[in-house]
Amino acid sequence: MFTGLFNYWVVIIIMMSGLYVVMSSSNLIKKIIGLNIFQTAVFILFISMGKISGGTAPILAEGITAYSNPLPHVLILTAIVVGVATTALGLAIAVRVHEAYGSVDEIEIAAIDAADFDQETPAKPAEDTTS
Repeated sequence: MFTGLFNYWVVIIIMMSGLYVVMSSSNLIKKIIGLNIFQTAVFILFISMGKISGGTAPILAEGITAYSNPLPHVLILTAIVVGVATTALGLAIAVRVHEAYGSVDEIEIAAIDAADFDQETPAKPAEDTTS
């Protein structure tokens, strides 16, 4: 029963691993790696759905009755290019955040922002209630 669904179980395990990394870590670089792991699971899912047992490439020839659909593979090639560009952008933003804050940890960055906000906000003068 589970042997025919092996690829789906692999996808679920990889996807949940990536989701766990994204949710459990406050490090921006680790979050980007987790998103890449999650994205890889989606690629595997689409590629495995596009393959038919006994299917061949969609080239017309005599005696071939089943063809594999090439569309999922083409879409995944496009998604890989978009994924690489997104990863590069995320890493570039992480570098800029590190230059600005000296850290890539979300908790430290939030603490630095909160401290800066408290310093910039002047204390309100006490209202005169004696009239």
